[in-house]
Amino acid sequence: MTQPASLAPVGVIHGRFQVLHNDHLRYLLAGRARCAHLVVGVTNPDPGHTRDENADPARSAPAANPLTYFERQAMVRAALVAAGSAEADFTVVPFPVNFPELYRYYVPLDALFFLTIYDAWGRRKREYFEALALRIEVLWEVSPENKGISGTDVRRLLATDGPWEALVPPAVAALCRKWDIPARLAAAGW
Repeated sequence: MTQPASLAPVGVIHGRFQVLHNDHLRYLLAGRARCAHLVVGVTNPDPGHTRDENADPARSAPAANPLTYFERQAMVRAALVAAGSAEADFTVVPFPVNFPELYRYYVPLDALFFLTIYDAWGRRKREYFEALALRIEVLWEVSPENKGISGTDVRRLLATDGPWEALVPPAVAALCRKWDIPARLAAAGW
């Protein structure tokens, strides 16, 4: 993907991607279109880098984080490549979003940080970024009612043999089937 010279050299975008769905891909592609190289941070990469947040207490619960970092980074890679991004144009890294003191170990702090805001959690992340004086671009801000696809809903549909495949990119659907994620989620009580 060729980018105009006026765009940011490096952008950082982040998400849990528990399971990566079509709205996640739209978000990733919006960030990708604004920079020459996109760093995709996978948040809550492991239990040791996941912290409770008053702004959204449910997102740190083990049940809300059923996929491994490996699975999620593979989904990000597969979805971006299938959407036309060259692998050389993006990097996927762990990103402990709840630990701003660790950002410098995972992402370039001189990058442009992309963000979407739907609720108190999005505003809290913006506060984290502002406290570090990071350059921020809010891609869009909408109410929770207008957010679109929910990862929670996708996981529930996967676990109950509901109509989930149209909600995720085809490359992600293939990985979900390959790794038998529907059966795994069902066994976990989703």
